Amino acid sequence: MSTAELRILLEAIREAIAIPYAATVGDNETRIHILTERVIHAQITLDNVLDRGDDPGWSADYLRARLAEHPATGYRQWDTASTGVGQRIGGAL
Repeated sequence: MSTAELRILLEAIREAIAIPYAATVGDNETRIHILTERVIHAQITLDNVLDRGDDPGWSADYLRARLAEHPATGYRQWDTASTGVGQRIGGAL
């Protein structure tokens, strides 16, 4: 596995697990469900590359396709919620 192939695979793994934090406890339930699905696919990808010798580039593409099935949407995200609060507070001053 070349350095470039490894980087592509690691970027896909990061895409799987580095999703925005939830804005509230209720939103976190949805985030946890999405994150769990994404982590499962990331683990399968890593297992296949490390244990079976699957091509890392193809595996990264396959993982991204699975991630598209579980987008990090459907919950209020911390960045979005905190930006909105800051704008409201800033506008009120």
